[in-house]
Amino acid sequence: MIRHIVMWKLKETAAGASRAENALKLKEKLEGCRDIVPGILRLEVGLAQPGLEASSDVVLVSDFADQAALDAYQVHPQHEALKAFVSTVRESRECLDYEI
Repeated sequence: MIRHIVMWKLKETAAGASRAENALKLKEKLEGCRDIVPGILRLEVGLAQPGLEASSDVVLVSDFADQAALDAYQVHPQHEALKAFVSTVRESRECLDYEI
């Protein structure tokens, strides 16, 4: 099983929206990818909460049955469209994949 974790720091404003608005849009788009390919076992999206420590605005934690499932997710057209949106609103991105 592969765990795929991605964290994004968003721009203060981008694509005509605030950081908070874009965080919600990104969360919705990520959650829409939950069942796009076989082998996605878990997909959870979290948003930074006021009053709690955070160096990122949005986090994705997802588990894939194997590398082939993660690879299929990465090139799926819905995920490609999501990446296009993210490229316009993100300041930075961190990613870590590991076997569990």
